[in-house]
Amino acid sequence: MSKQFLAFVKKEFYHILRDKRTMLILLGMPVVQILIFGFAINMEVQNIRIAIYEPKADIYTQDIKAKVEANHYFILKATPHSIQEVNELLRKGEIDMALIFPNNFHNNLVHAGKSQIQIIADSSDPNIGTISTNYLRAIIGQQQKEWMNLQQIPYEVNVTSKLHYNPEMKSAYTFVPGIMGLVLMIICAIMTSISIVREKEMGTMEVLLASPLNSTTVLLSKTIPYLALSVINLVTILILSVYVLKVPIVGSLSLLIFVSVLFIFLSLSLGLLISTLVQTQVVAIIISGIGLMMPVLILSGMIFPISNMPVVLQWLSTLVPARWYITAVKKIMIQGLGLVAVVKEITILSGMIVTLVILSIRNIKPRME
Repeated sequence: MSKQFLAFVKKEFYHILRDKRTMLILLGMPVVQILIFGFAINMEVQNIRIAIYEPKADIYTQDIKAKVEANHYFILKATPHSIQEVNELLRKGEIDMALIFPNNFHNNLVHAGKSQIQIIADSSDPNIGTISTNYLRAIIGQQQKEWMNLQQIPYEVNVTSKLHYNPEMKSAYTFVPGIMGLVLMIICAIMTSISIVREKEMGTMEVLLASPLNSTTVLLSKTIPYLALSVINLVTILILSVYVLKVPIVGSLSLLIFVSVLFIFLSLSLGLLISTLVQTQVVAIIISGIGLMMPVLILSGMIFPISNMPVVLQWLSTLVPARWYITAVKKIMIQGLGLVAVVKEITILSGMIVTLVILSIRNIKPRME
């Protein structure tokens, strides 16, 4: 009995070792996951892009400016010459926050012993906005103590904060764009990947391939019905976001729908590509569902800031379509920006669609010949 048992165990080992894909999943996947999670999950806020506006530079403003520049959390991106320029930089998304000095900062400190500084922060992500503001407040407080220790004068610097885009600091402003990207991508990919694989399992795919229709027409005919259903899902998500979660659409609704439909078509194209590579519905669901979920959650900027990640993961994140869609949704829906602000994201999503469609047609053509 024991010999038979050992023989079966030995046989099973042989089966596993001969299957390279199984070995890759069993031994390679844990390594990939621990590396991605270990480097990508970083709750610190780093590489904060800041602008410093000082109408009249003096030794006091320069002390604080030097402290900010020396701090590894901040990157000084601009020294604007007006408040309007500060607001424009925030509107374009070129900076994350700004430090505003008053005209009479030096005189107020010297003669009155107190002055005021304003912090303007992008709080479309409330966690990042709050943490960045706290970092800057700590730097100012540290400099204030140094002045008092050196000159024995009780300087008082009052810091006020102004939060752009999400003054109430609602977390829904952060997760609604991310959830839109996650739900639309996974649902769309699953629907289209299963549709063609089901045809393969039922044996009807050969009939379609033998018809006069070319490969492009076959793929598009499988996509259009799911595109219509996905648009219904999009409308449902937007209605729930606005009327239940109270996240307003500040920008153009038509532009938001256009970008969303573009992303839906991209996700459907990704599902088509998956369906041309696998043979069973179970495998299609695993790849399009579970397989796509981790990249979207970890590398899209949905939960963890991309700027905190190592350069390799930042580069990999550029291959995740949801990253560009979520960025575009935040710009349109939360920040109220227009078409010019999302041209980059639209161009990248369009390029990905063309690439995925070409790969899908290329994979299905050999079956038609």
